[in-house]
Amino acid sequence: MLQQSVQARARTGRNLHVAVASCETEILAAQKLRYRVFAEEMGARLDARSPGVDRDIFDPFCEHLIVRDEDAGRIVGTYRILSPSAARRVGGYYSENEFDLTRLLHLRSRMVEIGRSCIDADYRNGAVITLLWSGLARYMRENGYDYLIGCASVSMADGGHNAASLYNRLQETHLAPPEYRVFPRCPLPLAHLRQDMAAEAPPLIKGYLRAGAWICGEPAWDPDFNTADLPILLSMNQVDGKYARHFMGRQD
Repeated sequence: MLQQSVQARARTGRNLHVAVASCETEILAAQKLRYRVFAEEMGARLDARSPGVDRDIFDPFCEHLIVRDEDAGRIVGTYRILSPSAARRVGGYYSENEFDLTRLLHLRSRMVEIGRSCIDADYRNGAVITLLWSGLARYMRENGYDYLIGCASVSMADGGHNAASLYNRLQETHLAPPEYRVFPRCPLPLAHLRQDMAAEAPPLIKGYLRAGAWICGEPAWDPDFNTADLPILLSMNQVDGKYARHFMGRQD
């Protein structure tokens, strides 16, 4: 982790450090960052019982990966991580609110869910997401987990046409084999949307796909966040070689 912090300073001039949150104060700061990004910036409807804090029933069971600007004393990026054992304790994965994951049942003991990824608007230059991904890779390697799942969001500001077009394009090259397919509980109505637009994948989805992730089925509509969510599955054993060397320290 110290090496990652030094590398971040060399690239950005900022003293950035990635780690799993170690106290409630750090978790609260991450949840406040999530609220600023999702509610204030993106317009999500969050059930915020504490003003300015994005927190739900999954949070107490999650580990919270954070990037801190040590010089500014700020949490500037976060992911939350739900391990297989924590998913059992809370009663399932967050993704199961949006998708039927039955076909992934055999992976559950080795499958980690990631979500609530966000970065402070002043730090969206690539360094923070690089540190977050390095932290995730280290977490997966140190705990012996094999699969990452999550819901990757596409804005529906245009009514969903861009999201439908993006899925239509990506399913031709990145759709999971049938045995890994999942099914949306509230499907995006693809048949009623344009699917011929020149849709550009958001940076996070682009990164997942370049690393070797599959899209496991049609997108779900999340009305609270007003997004179309694509179900993503990444096998750590199939991570693209360039990504494996950069984030996981693999030499093969």
